[in-house]
Amino acid sequence: MNTVIDLDIPKMAIAMGMVAIAVSFSVWQKLAIAKNLIIATFRSIIQLIVVGFLLDAVFEIKQPVVILFIILLMSLMAAREAKNRVREKVPYVLPIMWISVIVGTLAILAYTTFLVVQPTTWYSPQYLIPLAGMILGNSMNGAAIAAERFTQDLVKRSREIETHLCLGATPQQAIANYQNDAIRAAMIPTINVMMVAGVVSLPGMMTGQILGGVSPLLAVRYQLVILFAITTANLITALILTTLVTRQFFTPAQQLKLHH
Repeated sequence: MNTVIDLDIPKMAIAMGMVAIAVSFSVWQKLAIAKNLIIATFRSIIQLIVVGFLLDAVFEIKQPVVILFIILLMSLMAAREAKNRVREKVPYVLPIMWISVIVGTLAILAYTTFLVVQPTTWYSPQYLIPLAGMILGNSMNGAAIAAERFTQDLVKRSREIETHLCLGATPQQAIANYQNDAIRAAMIPTINVMMVAGVVSLPGMMTGQILGGVSPLLAVRYQLVILFAITTANLITALILTTLVTRQFFTPAQQLKLHH
C-alpha cells in the first residue's frame, strides 16, 4: 500500500530555500528580477493557502451554485490577468477576455465532465474545480498570447491591412493571416508540452497524482484527458478572442481604426 509522505512546515521551509537560491543568482547576475521573484513567492503562498481553506470548505458544502460561482470568479481573475499582459489599447478588452476564456473553458469542461470523467454528481468539486482550474490557467495564457500578438500585428501592419481593404477585401480577409498567426502563437506552448510529455518531462498533474499514491497508468489517463482538454479550450478561446478583438478595430463601414 502506497504511503503519502507528509510535507510539514519544516520541510516547506527547506523547500523555500530553492527560491532563495534563485533570488541569490538573480542578484549575483544583476537580472533585476529578485523583487518579482520574492513577491511572486509570497503571493503564491498566500493565494494557495487561502484556496486550500476555501476548497476544503467547498468540498464539504457540495452546492452547485457555490461551485459555479467559484468557477466564474476564477474565470474573471484569469481574464483580468490576461488583460494586463496586452500592451495595445483595446476597447472592452476585459469583457472580451472574460467571454473568450469562460466560453472556451465551460464548453470543454462540460465535455470532459459529462462525457469523459462522468462523476456520480456532475458538480462534484473534487473533479469540477481542479479541472476548471487547469483549463482556465491554460486558456488565460493562450488568450494573453493571442491578444498580444494579434493587436500588435494589427497596429504594425495597419498600412498593409488598409491596402487590402482598398483593393476590395473584407476586414476578415484583410486580417486573416494575422488572426491565424495569433492563434498559432497561442497554441505553441500547449503543443510543445504535448510533444515532450512523458519523454522530456512529466506533466504537473500526472506527477502530483503519482506522488499522491495514484497508479501511474491511471495518472497517465487523467493527464491525457487534461492535455486534450486544454488544447481544445486554448484553440476555442483564441478563436473567439481574435474574432471579438477584430470587431474593435473596424468601423461599421469596414474601415480600420487604431486606438491610441
